[in-house]
Amino acid sequence: MTPPLFLVPDLGSAGPGDALVLTGDEARHLAVVKRIGVGEAVLLSDGRGGLADAVVESVARDEVRLRITDRSTAAEPVLRFVVVQALPKGDRGELAVEVMTELGVDELVPWSAARSISQWRGEKAERGVAKWRRTASEASKQSRRSRIPLVAGLASTELVADRLRAADLALVLHEDAEHSLDLAALPVAGDVVVVVGPEGGIDPAELARFEQAGARLVRLGAEVMRSSTAGGAALAVLSVAAGRWR
Repeated sequence: MTPPLFLVPDLGSAGPGDALVLTGDEARHLAVVKRIGVGEAVLLSDGRGGLADAVVESVARDEVRLRITDRSTAAEPVLRFVVVQALPKGDRGELAVEVMTELGVDELVPWSAARSISQWRGEKAERGVAKWRRTASEASKQSRRSRIPLVAGLASTELVADRLRAADLALVLHEDAEHSLDLAALPVAGDVVVVVGPEGGIDPAELARFEQAGARLVRLGAEVMRSSTAGGAALAVLSVAAGRWR
């Protein structure tokens, strides 16, 4: 079984044989929630690609001392998957973030679509983005990811169009699209930006704006998926095509 992963602010140049102290919430999670004891193995990550195997040497409620046994750094992907997720209703936003983080998304962009039932304004937008970032962090730990996906600030339709225009491949998931996702068009490097609409569908004016920005409308199959699950399905297909899961 893969050891549990805990986040540290910075691994720096630490390598095999070096000591490291875990404090705060992560130490309490290790000691109180996970009940990990002396001599047990854990994984440590800085969330930016740094990863270390370590062994627990001492445990207190707010401080855990560890010894690093191995160290590695995951290279940044040359092909990045960016999902623009229209705000789903209720807690389905956190579900979408959790699933897409586990499936390897590199960046998430919350989008305030015209037909989104949920709308973030003012302080609600700040709280919403913060919640998505916490969810991405927790899902990264659960899935043993050494890189926490970036969660961007709330985007307007115009900002989404800008991201599509700058992308190396721009896709909009739509149930009425004539063509399915063409994996032969997947670039070798750069950003693949995928737009997932809200429960009520993407407004025709938004679709037109995105197509003007160079996006292709594509479907994944005959079924119509929920807004909170479509992005994960697209990521699974793209990850296999890109060879990430080999």
